[in-house]
Amino acid sequence: MAGGAIFGLVIGYAAYSLLKSVNEYQAEVMITLSLVIGGYALGSALHISEPIAIVVAGLLIGNHGRRLAMSDISREHLDTFWELVDEILNSVLYVLIGLEVLVLTLDGTYLTAGIIAVPIVLLARLVSVGIPTWMLRRWRDFVPNAILIMTWGGLRGGISVALALSLPEQCHRELILTMTYVVVVFSVLVQGMTIKRFF
Repeated sequence: MAGGAIFGLVIGYAAYSLLKSVNEYQAEVMITLSLVIGGYALGSALHISEPIAIVVAGLLIGNHGRRLAMSDISREHLDTFWELVDEILNSVLYVLIGLEVLVLTLDGTYLTAGIIAVPIVLLARLVSVGIPTWMLRRWRDFVPNAILIMTWGGLRGGISVALALSLPEQCHRELILTMTYVVVVFSVLVQGMTIKRFF
């Protein structure tokens, strides 16, 4: 994980330097696209965490790069391009998620593990948002039931399933995939449809 973060900073800074040296939105869009595709491929070849590397690089470009290395026109075109890519990839991902259900192992043990995972995931979410919120109450006011809303509103979806789908077979892929599906279905159907009650 640390290797992926360091690698992400290196390639992100390289892309930032390139963005700063040009002032044509076509070239800048191509630089960001090359950063994602090339960075992911190189990270895979180096056996480091590709998602972490690209997220770190994206954070660097999305913050410092947008403010210091791009014109308003470049920012507008870049946002439009990546919003379109996001929509296309989300559509493809949900099609793959739907197709994966057809070959999902509906073993009773796997389903039971998924059901057990639901409260564990909710408890982990409660701890991860509850402790920081409780510590920050000294300096900041929160709405009533803020911790409960953030816990119950932490919906799982496409990214969780995509990560489970990317696991190799030897990592108990079917078990983790089934558990992830159960958590996602509970998250969307139960948490998503009942969140209004906490407001």
